[in-house]
This record gives sequence, structure tokens and C-alpha cells, in this order.
Amino acid sequence: MLVFVLALTGCANQSFDIKGIAKTDIDLVADLHREETRRLVLSLATKLYKRNPRELRKQPGATLESRLQQLQQTPDLKFAELQWQQGIDAMDLAFQRDFRGDRVFALIAGLSGMLRESYGYKDEFFVLDELDQQKLYISARNIEVLVWRLKQARDSRGKPLIYTNATGEVLNLSFERLFGKLIAHQDMLAKVMAGKTQRAINSVAHSLVSMTFMPL
Repeated sequence: MLVFVLALTGCANQSFDIKGIAKTDIDLVADLHREETRRLVLSLATKLYKRNPRELRKQPGATLESRLQQLQQTPDLKFAELQWQQGIDAMDLAFQRDFRGDRVFALIAGLSGMLRESYGYKDEFFVLDELDQQKLYISARNIEVLVWRLKQARDSRGKPLIYTNATGEVLNLSFERLFGKLIAHQDMLAKVMAGKTQRAINSVAHSLVSMTFMPL
């Protein structure tokens, strides 16, 4: 034990990241997926606000920067303006016709919260951590439902509640690509964890017609 401690001390003196010894290859893969999903969600928030500037104006004094800061600096992602709803409940709020708040903020806060839950509320992973492949899988299916609802949800005048891809002479599918990457990350990590734990992923039938999110 003494030799082991001295070895660690020597490594520390050489600027060795001691946390690395507590990580497996799968932990490092999970770290990369978690970091990338955070980056993709912030990119999505930026694009949605640029496409829906009216939503940003619903919160007095709010700017794109302040909204992104709120999302990054509020660990539990609970906000009074969203009636303290989190995860899929906050995403649902974004599609309610009578909701008068910032729909983009509700959607992104909810999406971030759902992803956070799928990662076991952890931001970094070590050898004793274990992710649930089923939660990762369901989160991917919920993102598919989210994409569908964004296309279908309309106000009383028949206009989208939240604008995403532009159509017409110039086709812009950048939102589709971001959502596709998020889905791919969640599905891939679900398969990695299923392989690690030797537990099968239970495919669940979700109805895009009902447009409902599934609890993790």
C-alpha cells in the first residue's frame, strides 16, 4: 500500500491526472458522449432563439447569453417561470397552447433535464459508475417524439408553436442534423452500456401519433 501511495505521489508530481486511474475506457467514452450532448443542446438553443426571437422577448431583459448561462449554471434545471417542471414535463409545457412563457427555454431546459436524468445525474464517470442503457435508449426515442411534435404543433392560427427548419426555395435542415446527432449519441451509448452489463435493451413501442414523451 505504501509503495502504491508513493507511486501515486510521484505521478501527481509529474502533473499526472490522478482521476485517470479511476476510469475505464467505457467511462472515457461516456464522458465524451455527455460532453458532446451538452454542446449539441447549447447549439440547438442558440439556433432556436435565432429562429424564434419572439420567445426570447417574453422574458424581460433576457438575452441569448443570459439564457444559455441560466441553463449551464442551474444544476437541477428547475425554474419558477416553468412552474418548476423538469425533464419531459418541461418539454410538454413548451407545446401547450395556453403557455405564455418562453417556449424555447421550456423545451431546452426540459431536454437538458431529460438527458441529465439519462446520464444518472452525473457529469463525469468513473469505474464504479454504471449507466442505465434503457434510460439512454428511451431518451433517444423521446427526442424522436420531440422532433415530430415540433413539426406538428400549431397555434390557433395554424402556425408552428416553435419554428425550426426553413422550407421553400432554400431548404435548411440544420435542426434535423442536430437532433439526429443527439439521437445517435444516446443510442450508441445505450448499446455500449448494454454490452458492458450484458443486459438487453428492451425495445419499446412509442406512438408518434399520440406525440407523448415516455418517462425514463
